[in-house]
Amino acid sequence: MNIQDEIKYQEAKKRVQKIKGFYTHLLVYILVNLMIIVLNFKDLAPGESYFQFKNFMTAFFWGIGLVAHGFSVFVPQWFLGNDWEERKIKEIMEKEKQNKWE
Repeated sequence: MNIQDEIKYQEAKKRVQKIKGFYTHLLVYILVNLMIIVLNFKDLAPGESYFQFKNFMTAFFWGIGLVAHGFSVFVPQWFLGNDWEERKIKEIMEKEKQNKWE
């Protein structure tokens, strides 16, 4: 395996770890919030509605963090493109090469 292949492999490995981290976060979010729902249902008074903001505060605020985590993992690929970093590096190297010759 040459150096370029090794670099690509390490980048892909890092990307997979980020995606795996997001899915782990999502799974924990779902499981914890399901447990909160079950525990809250046990404590309801007869005739009381479960659908109150206080019962969804954890899910709401943690959900904001989960969305931010998802954006950090998936949006840069859509927004900047898959090879944005590589193109930017080449652009900067070209500018420096041109400045060196002037």
